[in-house]
Amino acid sequence: SKPGETFGEAVKRLGVKFVLFSWTDLFGVMRSKMVPASAAAQVAEAGAGFAGFAANLDLQPSDPDVLATPDVSSLVIVPWNREVGWVACDLSMGGKPLVQSPRDALKRAQAALKEKSGLTIKTGVELE
Repeated sequence: SKPGETFGEAVKRLGVKFVLFSWTDLFGVMRSKMVPASAAAQVAEAGAGFAGFAANLDLQPSDPDVLATPDVSSLVIVPWNREVGWVACDLSMGGKPLVQSPRDALKRAQAALKEKSGLTIKTGVELE
């Protein structure tokens, strides 16, 4: 995304038809919810809701829905289908970050390392 660009503007600029709102479950499996580009800005603002119990996040069926809120800086077009955008999401439940979310756990580990040692964690994806 470009500095100051909203999620809706970024989706429109990319010209995609769909956006995958993505997150990782506790087993490292990427999960996602596909949203039509025409609704992506509205869904991004409210969060893409889903049943956390069904997505391997160590939740109970009685827990409220989990919301996936996109990180606009991660929005890209998937290389195998130019009509689909992909965005990493932060997870929340009841207005608070979902502590068992792998993305949230990594953010906390990065902050703790930076605070204790001044070091920065750099990570990457290993595709197999």
